[in-house]
Amino acid sequence: MQETRLDTARFRAARRVIDPVFLDTPLYRCEALEPHLGCTVSIKLETANPVRSFKARGTEVVASLLAGHGPRAVVCASADNLGQALAWSGRGRGLDVTVVASRFATAAKLDRIRALDARLELVDGDHDMARERAAIARHDGIRLLEDSLDIETCEGAATIGLELADAVPSFDAVLIALGGGALATGMGHVVKAMAPETEVICIQPLGAPAMTHSWRRRRVVTTDATDTIADGVAGRRPIPAVLDDLLLVADDAVLVQEASIIAGMRMLLDHAGLVVEPSAALGIAAILEDRDRFAGRHVVTIVCGSNVDADAYHRWVGAAPIR
Repeated sequence: MQETRLDTARFRAARRVIDPVFLDTPLYRCEALEPHLGCTVSIKLETANPVRSFKARGTEVVASLLAGHGPRAVVCASADNLGQALAWSGRGRGLDVTVVASRFATAAKLDRIRALDARLELVDGDHDMARERAAIARHDGIRLLEDSLDIETCEGAATIGLELADAVPSFDAVLIALGGGALATGMGHVVKAMAPETEVICIQPLGAPAMTHSWRRRRVVTTDATDTIADGVAGRRPIPAVLDDLLLVADDAVLVQEASIIAGMRMLLDHAGLVVEPSAALGIAAILEDRDRFAGRHVVTIVCGSNVDADAYHRWVGAAPIR
């Protein structure tokens, strides 16, 4: 493989510092989905843990380093899964955690961050504005955690790939939600190193396409705004170093419509008994939009999070048709 920031030996080291509650998550074939999708579908379930997402795999690596020989204070920009994960990992290691978030974020998510003893600072803007505000912490000697840019977040996510690589039988394709890129680059590196014949397909919403456009054009492409219910992957400004890593491991990057995301959430509820956030349904949405591509193949989709506003979830899922 060409030069990259990522290294499989470091992924194995990351496993040793992650709390076991986040490791060896369920991986199973979901036969109930298959008649509706036309392919063999396995689910890698990253929601059955204290923060209901995969993000703590990365924050556990960061927190373990800071607890050993780093600053005792850390800040991140996130109203969602990263903020909750960092609060959980930091509390367990006695770190002072600050989360900067948009004041327009879902109240329930902000309340969960507060419940984990993190300091919450709110800004009048979107995630990118929160990221700019959090960056000021560098001047105060506080560790700034930037998802996907900080290699530890990618290494934590890559441990999911290590678990997939041990699966029998192997998969024809792995479907990965694409946001900042930590999950896609970390997992993609492992898959291409250990099972190179497996297709790595990254999925973004049509309303938040910056990283997909960047992958297709092989250069950073930014957008002025996002318009998607999948707020967990709704970035506007891809990170150049992360794009470089993604270009080495992704076989394809596709965009899906909002209606397909909602239909995927409904399918996961009806046929798998899973309540998921929109980002976690991107893999199912990709199959729905291109059934011929996946027909007869064995694919695994990463169900990456289940932190979703209850009222919004009921509005979306109650109106979603199953095609």
